[in-house]
Amino acid sequence: MKELRRQLRERRKSINKPTRKAKGKNILHQCQKYALFRNAKHIAIFTPNDGEVETEKTINFLKNQGCSVYLPILAGEKLRFAKIGKYFRKNRFGINEPIHTSLLGAHKMDIILMPLVGFDKYKNRLGMGGGFYDKTLEFQKKRNNYRVPKLFGLAFDCQEVDKLDAKYWDVPVDGIITPTRYLR
Repeated sequence: MKELRRQLRERRKSINKPTRKAKGKNILHQCQKYALFRNAKHIAIFTPNDGEVETEKTINFLKNQGCSVYLPILAGEKLRFAKIGKYFRKNRFGINEPIHTSLLGAHKMDIILMPLVGFDKYKNRLGMGGGFYDKTLEFQKKRNNYRVPKLFGLAFDCQEVDKLDAKYWDVPVDGIITPTRYLR
């Protein structure tokens, strides 16, 4: 798994900045096409790090729609979500986290848009390896037919692999959104 993760991260990082921005815009179009944000008020997303898909257009769109937009912040081995504000600090991985804004737990989000390193057609998601999202969303596995939060991975098409070996601790996503499709 380590080697696969390394290869997929390299593939993701090889995409140049103009292409990354264009593909980020295409991901927003996919979200709009399938009315992903309909009736959602609290949406967690991420800012790109390590070659992840660009989310700036999506964040701006959500703000313009009157949604409350949150970014993940580290809280031990789990995540909390801080509303995007004006001030940020870098966490231990060098990722910007909002400060001086309201914090919510994952169970309060309507939608959580997650980064990923790889995915397969079965909607299995390969993350960076720290398990932060899986630990945070562990409560989802104990709930039948949960309504919120809905979980979506955002990725480039080149991050797809034939089959990932899902582990018992992996929390499944409701869909994967790429610049060209919505896998549900």
